Amino acid sequence: MPKYAMVIDQRRCIGCLACIVACKRENHVPEEHYRTRVVEEIDGKAPKLRMELRSELCNHCDNPPCVYNCPTGASYKDKDGTVQINRKKCVGCKACIAACPYDARYINPEHGYADKCTFCQHRLKAGKEPACVATCIGKSRVFGDLDDPSSKVSKLLREYSSWVRLPEAGTHPRVFYIRKQSRPE
Repeated sequence: MPKYAMVIDQRRCIGCLACIVACKRENHVPEEHYRTRVVEEIDGKAPKLRMELRSELCNHCDNPPCVYNCPTGASYKDKDGTVQINRKKCVGCKACIAACPYDARYINPEHGYADKCTFCQHRLKAGKEPACVATCIGKSRVFGDLDDPSSKVSKLLREYSSWVRLPEAGTHPRVFYIRKQSRPE
């Protein structure tokens, strides 16, 4: 069974937001909600400013607090290691939302269940990559099997220094980032 992960190469993200549009369309995400978002952060002081674009989504953690805090078992770790939601078991109590340190979940206003990025599990089962990866113009999103040393994600993680969001939370995320190099002074 694969151990799925995503690498987001921040050097390649152009901030086009195609990932968001593809996700919303593929997964019928309500207009006011997102399964993925692009955050813009600016560091430094004028005239030496640095802008960072960072895509954020469910981190499909190895140690997922959303799963441990779900009272009905609706949130669970699938065999492939991804974190999923059984919509039929979800009662919309928001315990998983409160437990997620990444603000990656929301309640679907039409149906009342929790929702989030699934790494497009329905596409994976059909042999396709997640919609956000397939549509990424800059090819900044890379998806694959961490246990396969020849996968693109494994190669990128060996070749470049990477980081994860909120490592202090102890969740062991499976979304890795390759940071833009600092510009020379």
